[in-house]
Amino acid sequence: MPMNLDAIGTVGEPEERSWTADDALLYALAVGAGYPDPLDELSFTTENTGSAPQQVLPTFGVINGMPTGSALSGIGDFNPAMIVHADQGITIHSPIAPSGSVKATSKLVDIADKRSGALVSTDTEVVDAASGTPLFTTTTGIFIRGEGGFSGDAGKDAPKSAAAPGFPDREPDHSVTYQTLPSQALLYRLCGDRNPLHSDPAFAAMGGFDRPILHGLCTYGFTGRALLHSLCDSDPARFGSMYGRFSKPVMPGDTLTVDMWVDEAGGEASFRTTTADGSVVVDRGRCTFS
Repeated sequence: MPMNLDAIGTVGEPEERSWTADDALLYALAVGAGYPDPLDELSFTTENTGSAPQQVLPTFGVINGMPTGSALSGIGDFNPAMIVHADQGITIHSPIAPSGSVKATSKLVDIADKRSGALVSTDTEVVDAASGTPLFTTTTGIFIRGEGGFSGDAGKDAPKSAAAPGFPDREPDHSVTYQTLPSQALLYRLCGDRNPLHSDPAFAAMGGFDRPILHGLCTYGFTGRALLHSLCDSDPARFGSMYGRFSKPVMPGDTLTVDMWVDEAGGEASFRTTTADGSVVVDRGRCTFS
C-alpha cells in the first residue's frame, strides 16, 4: 500500500508515560554504563551510593519521547521487518529526574520519498504531566525500506539528504571508544523496544540481516555517554541537545568509537561514531552543551 501523504501534519493524542528510578538505572546499564569498570558512572548505575546521588543519562529521554502511535496510525501499511531507525534528536530543557510522569504529544512532520524507501519524520513534545512544564523534545526519523517511489518522479527528483556537516581538517578534540557486549541488544530490549529485529534470527533474516542487529537507540545511548563525559564533565545539566543519523547497522559485540570536534566558539560540536573497521554508524552528528 502506498504511503499516505495526507497523514502529514497529523497530531497524535497526548500519551501519559512514566518511569521509575529502576528504569533509569536499567537504561544506563543497557547503553554500557559501568562497563568494564563497575566503579565508573555510579551516579547513573546506582541509587544509594553516598558520594554519587542518582542522575539520569540525558539520552534516556528518547525512551519516553518516542512518537505516539496515534500520530503514525495513518501513514499506510508496510512490512514491519523493513523498518530501520534513520535518525534521532533530543533537546533537553531541564535535567531528567530519576522518576517522573510526562505527557508526550507527537506530530507527523514529513513522509519523504527516498527512492529505496520512505523516510517518516516526527516531532514529539514531552512535558511534565502535572505542571505542563516542557522537559525535552525529540525528533525521530524511521526509514521504511522498499516503500519509496510513491511521489511519481522519485527516480530523478526525490528529496536528497542534507549535506553532511564538514569536520575540521584536524584530529578530533575528543575520542572515546566503548566495547558493546554480544548480549547488548538483549539487555537494551528490556528498556521497552521489543522489536524482534534485535533478538529473533528469523525475523532479522526477513529484513535482510544475517543476525539480529543492535538497536539504533542503543548506539545512540553509547554515543550520548561519550558526549556527556567528554564535553559536559559528566554533568547532565550541561547537556543541551544531540542529533545523529544512523548510517549503518551495528552488530552486538561491535566496538564503537565516538570522535568529537568542538566548534571554535565553543558550546557546540560535531561528532560521528564508527566501528573498529572504520564504518561510520552514526553520522552528521551535532550537539550543544554549556
